[in-house]
Amino acid sequence: MSDHIDAYATATDMLAALRARRVSAVELLELHRRRIDRHNAALNAIVEPDFERARRDAEAADARRARGEDTPLLGLPMTLKESINVRGLRTTAGMSQWKDFRAEHDAPVTTRVKGAGAIVMAKTNVPQMLADWQSVNPVYGRTNNPWDLGRTPGGSTGGGAAALAAGLTPLEFGSDIGGSIRVPAAFCGVYGHRPSETAMPRSGQFPMPPMPNAAVVMGVQGPMARSGEDLELALDVAAGPEVGEDVAWKIAIPAARRDRLAGFRVAVLPALDWVPVDAEVAAALEGVASSLGRLGCQVKVVQPDALGDHRQHYALYLSLLAAVTSARVAAADRRARLEVMRTRDDEWSRASQRGIESGAPDYVAWFGQREQYRAAWRAFFREWDVLLMPAFITPAYPHWDKPFPGTPESIKKTLDVNGKPVLEEIGLFCASVGTLAGQPSTAFPAGRSRGGLPIGLQALGPYLEDRTPIRFASLVGRELGSFVRPPRYEGD
Repeated sequence: MSDHIDAYATATDMLAALRARRVSAVELLELHRRRIDRHNAALNAIVEPDFERARRDAEAADARRARGEDTPLLGLPMTLKESINVRGLRTTAGMSQWKDFRAEHDAPVTTRVKGAGAIVMAKTNVPQMLADWQSVNPVYGRTNNPWDLGRTPGGSTGGGAAALAAGLTPLEFGSDIGGSIRVPAAFCGVYGHRPSETAMPRSGQFPMPPMPNAAVVMGVQGPMARSGEDLELALDVAAGPEVGEDVAWKIAIPAARRDRLAGFRVAVLPALDWVPVDAEVAAALEGVASSLGRLGCQVKVVQPDALGDHRQHYALYLSLLAAVTSARVAAADRRARLEVMRTRDDEWSRASQRGIESGAPDYVAWFGQREQYRAAWRAFFREWDVLLMPAFITPAYPHWDKPFPGTPESIKKTLDVNGKPVLEEIGLFCASVGTLAGQPSTAFPAGRSRGGLPIGLQALGPYLEDRTPIRFASLVGRELGSFVRPPRYEGD
């Protein structure tokens, strides 16, 4: 077999090579292991390797192919976010108190990719409790961005995005409630898909019993890759009902609304005076929108009327986010965070305080408000196919040491946006637009800054029509440019 295959080939192309017997699963695994040995010391993206078991699984995959068997991911090496449970491997979520925890069960997504024949060779780095757009923690240390080692690769699936960009893995699954797939994808110049909220299981993260929890809303798990086609491949494998519902429920995600870029009805999110966006990110959005118009798309700056100036929508998102995430944090830490919130007078602090102090009646009322926005999106997507907007307010920013959790220093950090300080937390706005109502969203590369950093945009799509924003991102990549290898990572 042993034909050369580029480590930067897409997962789809690697699978084609495996099926054509141009490369074996063992050879493909060893290719990635060599690259990890070469590059991971500087990046620290791969933090929980499992090469011995992966080698056995790769040998078994080759034996299956020799018998004429095939499955969607048979023999493909891949990685998973550290917080996703893999039997026998550590799941710490970057927290010192969990540094010795080893999962006794596979998460649903782990079960599904293994069932499809994938070789889970390692897990990738995260921030503490998945609560940052940097990927640094006291268990594994800091992950660096392949485009600039002095900058964050994003979070919380930052290790996965860095590994993809550096050619250390062809496929990754992460999770996203505050942009944790989309922001790393944008910062590292790769693709990431936040699925519709119920398109695939959400259980199986953290050192907890592997049980679903319907009260934990907005957070999803989803794929990251170097092409839109690979996102769709991964989604097809992992999509399906949560544990327990699979007795009767099935999912049949519709075909993409369009096969060609021409004809896509593209809404562009209006700019908001209270959400500063880096001028180069804004220019990339405008440039893509203009190009789409020339390529035959219907393009208009428009959004659901119910969103208005987004202040109420954003406040509801922050309240629900705080309620969900504070449940993961010890009571003492919640009290410390509340004390900081009470010293500030801004929408983020007020909404977060409401979320942390909320009771059951508040939570139920918020769900009623959320349904009104879901209805508005349904009406909007009868007229439009996707909504285009930034994935984050800036390109990747420099590392900084961020205390965790709830200290004044950790929530008062500012980013430089067009020469002015802007609270880092305002970046949650980019996540909130699609996340609150559970819309699917695909982050994709949209060029680079003058400093050479990737710029990413996202395309929101209709609920449970995940193929539409993925296909749109794929077609944009073909016409306007897609993933580009970072300098210094091209060789095997």
